[in-house]
Amino acid sequence: MTDVVPQHLVLVLPSTGEFDSRTYRIATTCLARGHEVTVVARHKAGLPWREDHPAGFTMIRVAASAEDGLPLQPLVRGLRWGRRRLGSIITGRRSPSPGTSAGRPSDRTGATGATGASRPPLLVRLWTSAFRRVAIPLQIRSHRRAARRAAPRGDLVHGMAFMGIPVALTVGKRDAIPVIYDARDIHLDARNIARMGRPARWLLGRMERGWAMAASRVISVNDAYADVLASRWPIERPLVVMNCSYRFTPPSPKERLFHAALDLPSTEKVVLYHGGLFPWRGIEQLIEAIVDVPDATLVLMGYGVLEAELRARAADPATGGRVRVMAAVPPAELHAWVAAADVAAMPIQGDTLNHRLTTPNKLFEAMAAGVPAVVSDLPGMSTIVRDAGSGILVDPTDPVAIAGAIRSITELDDGAWRARRERCVAAAHDRYNWETQVDRLLDAYTSLTGKRW
Repeated sequence: MTDVVPQHLVLVLPSTGEFDSRTYRIATTCLARGHEVTVVARHKAGLPWREDHPAGFTMIRVAASAEDGLPLQPLVRGLRWGRRRLGSIITGRRSPSPGTSAGRPSDRTGATGATGASRPPLLVRLWTSAFRRVAIPLQIRSHRRAARRAAPRGDLVHGMAFMGIPVALTVGKRDAIPVIYDARDIHLDARNIARMGRPARWLLGRMERGWAMAASRVISVNDAYADVLASRWPIERPLVVMNCSYRFTPPSPKERLFHAALDLPSTEKVVLYHGGLFPWRGIEQLIEAIVDVPDATLVLMGYGVLEAELRARAADPATGGRVRVMAAVPPAELHAWVAAADVAAMPIQGDTLNHRLTTPNKLFEAMAAGVPAVVSDLPGMSTIVRDAGSGILVDPTDPVAIAGAIRSITELDDGAWRARRERCVAAAHDRYNWETQVDRLLDAYTSLTGKRW
């Protein structure tokens, strides 16, 4: 590293940055090589606007909302009033009207004929639908303005994901420095965007195409993603920097972190799902499958829109206490927790092209931690699992098959289970690790700034 020239990397995220493993790996790698790192993320209530991360980088959070992205602030106030009014209409909390006492439900009924259960009026539904379609561009506009004011000057900007790259381009243009687009998903075919109507998807696709062309370099997380993106955009094929984890040696004997935290019986096996608590990740199938796995508890460790619903399901007597929900842990602690599980489960559903080709962080985190995995038999993940021998492939839509695959691991004797652990760790240490991936990224950084990273 004698030829490394200290530089300043600015990472731009569309999230709060608390649990972003890829960002953490990039930031800690650059810090170890003597660089300065600033992460510009989104603010959320309860989090500091600015903090010095224990790993050594600076985290700056900025506000970003659809309302603040409106071009005229009187419109902002009007929109906020409209949203409050819409909430009162939907919930039935209308202002008192002549002939109706305050606090007493109105006698009026909606189209369904059931008081308090009617559908919102057509105009309200159209208004809400239209707002959802413009929310993404407005959020981006708000985020760009805030980041332009708050982000420090750096030598290179690394923009994460669909909602991060336009913000990164704004910062890069302000300072006349190179910008990397980290296309971590096929965003047009992922999550909410994949389920939008054709006009909205066309518009967002045109926007992303322009951002990709404006970036100094595009990278992605696997070859399948890179091939798809290269076929859609007139750019150089994205550089592949996989989501592999740092090399890690799991403790022996295995720590009982989940047993201590959840007061589980000493003989209980832990089946771990970790990561985003979102639809189409196979969580529902896992909850159904765990009832057919004796002496095992499913632990859902993460964050996301399903958290409240999953906590309610875990508390339901119908699950028999076999499902537990835990908060996500920071990237620096994650390997130790994953290594304390007996099985890592990731039956991601093949509902979108993005999911069919995905190679998520959790796949490599389980491998690094030496935990055999039950994995969707989808094109993206299956190739790696077969090569590494790190798990069992299964139809992610079939809870019976998922339960059978989990049992084939939980019923192993100690010697057979340790052999599987050693196979996982060997593959991670040999080829599926961050240390072998990051050199490609650093070379790309160097080519853009002209100084060695």
